Amino acid sequence: MYRNDKVIRRYSEPFKLKILAELTTGKHTKSELCKLYSIAPTTVNEWIKKYNRKDLMNIRVKVETKDEISRIKALMDLNFTDKTT
Repeated sequence: MYRNDKVIRRYSEPFKLKILAELTTGKHTKSELCKLYSIAPTTVNEWIKKYNRKDLMNIRVKVETKDEISRIKALMDLNFTDKTT
């Protein structure tokens, strides 16, 4: 099938589950699997969403300590007082 001179690929359910299983083992990263099987990363993301495997998504985790939070507040207060004077 072609749409605007691009090939539309259809993947079987077992193939999709195989890719997700390989991601789960941690042997390969998502980008490595995409290159290995010639799959677009967005396609793999769609499969992750389809099968509710949010544990495989690249989720950013922001860790802040109390010290960092207090320094940020102090800098914001200092910056605010500089603007008002």
